[in-house]
Order: sequence, then C-alpha cells, then structure tokens
Amino acid sequence: MKIGEFDIGVCSWSLRQPTLVDLFNVIQDQLHLSHCQLALGDLINKGEDGVEEVRRIAEGVTFTAAMIGFEGENYATIERIKETGGYVPDDTWEQRRQITLDAAEFAAELGIKKLSTHVGFVPMPNDPNYETVLKRITELSKPLAQLGIDLLMETGQEPAPELLQFLNDLRCKNFGVNFDPANMILYGSGDPIEAVTTLGRHIKHVHIKDAIRSDRPGVEWGEEVPFGEGQVPHAAFLDRLKQINYTGPLVIEREAGEERVRDVLIAIDTLKSL
Repeated sequence: MKIGEFDIGVCSWSLRQPTLVDLFNVIQDQLHLSHCQLALGDLINKGEDGVEEVRRIAEGVTFTAAMIGFEGENYATIERIKETGGYVPDDTWEQRRQITLDAAEFAAELGIKKLSTHVGFVPMPNDPNYETVLKRITELSKPLAQLGIDLLMETGQEPAPELLQFLNDLRCKNFGVNFDPANMILYGSGDPIEAVTTLGRHIKHVHIKDAIRSDRPGVEWGEEVPFGEGQVPHAAFLDRLKQINYTGPLVIEREAGEERVRDVLIAIDTLKSL
C-alpha cells in the first residue's frame, strides 16, 4: 500500500500473532499491506532453517527493516529501562553484542538492509560511560557495514540535540535513527516535530505511533494511543518528513491496547486522511 509517496507497513510484533503464517495472513488479507518490519526474536536461533521459513511464508512481503530486543530489558518504569536497556549495562554487553551480530547475519540472508534496536540511554558527554557507549556502537557498526546493514537506534530516550551530538561523535556511516514521534512524548524528551528537523539526514526509518504526555514527563510513562488520537501533530509530522526529504517507508507500530488490528486500521485511515 502506498499513501502519497510513502510505502505503508506494519511492525510484526504489533499484531501479536501466534505463528508466522497467522502474522502474514493478517498483514496481507486483513490490513492489505505488503511492507513489514520484522521482529527477529527466536527466529535467529533457527539459522538457515529460519531464513527459509520466512522466505516461504512471507512471499510477496517487503521487509523495511528487522528489529531486535534483549532479554532482561525492563520497561516497568522509565528508570528501570534506563538501568537495563540496550548496550549500556556492562554485565549484558557481550551477550547482546553477539545477539546483534547474529541478527545482522540473519537479516542479511533475507536481504534486509536495516536493523533497529533500543541502544539504551546514552550517557551525557561528561559521563565516563559516554566513550564506552561510543566504542560499543562503533564495534557493532563495522561488521554490520560489511554485511551492508545499517544499525538504527530508536528515538525517545534523549532530547534530539543530545542525540545529534552523539551521532556526530559516533562517525559511523551505517548508523542512524529509527524515528518514533510517540516515543518523544512517552519518554517526555521533547517535541517530535522539532526533533525531525534536528535529526534530519540521520533518520533512515520511521514509525507511525501516537501518545499522550504524562503529568510527570521523563518520570512516568505517557500513554500510547492509536495514531490519530494522541498529541503527535499528524499533518505537521508528515510535512516535516517531506521537508527533510525522507522518502522511506512509514511503518505503523502499536504496543498497547487489545484491538491491535483495529488500531492499525485506524492509523491507516488517519494517514489516508492526511
């Protein structure tokens, strides 16, 4: 499906289907979409068998990117994910490094060119751990570059100017941003429209998601809602993406609620109306 100049897709994990067959039936037959961001999860452990399974079942679907998360990440509160998320904790770094490399090889076998994840809360530049995180991302980016894969970090944890400094300090050509406007609101980290302009050329993949700010931004989570029912300025968001010459897909993500297919259809209708 194309809306305007954008290909429209959906995040596989948003649909919570029990099998790959069920997942791609929903994507193609109920949502009438042909683009998907694929959560790799346990598929990685299947190796070449997993690659062949995805190829067979997902025939006709284009993957916009792959995605990985990590065991032990705790999203109960903003403070807990700050402690447990991504590549920042020392005790999980080696394990998560290997998972990322395995995921990249799996993605490359499927012809997927982008791999997204939450890299964790980037420390401030005056924090001794800042250089450690830069080194770890650089260490991952090099072998991924050899596979032709971009490593993408989710937005939300840091205000856009801080994230821009990190990206500039990193100096990895195959590292970029998966921009999620709702995360800026959920984490209380700034205005998503301004953030698009600030991050500009670093935005390589976009999620379509919406949210409402909490009364204590940055301390308590905001509330995720279907796209079109929250505080993301929808028309302004798409206009700003055009202004920075973003031409990639718009991939709908829904991580709350019990009517996921309905909510994805609401997002599609909102995009059509714009």
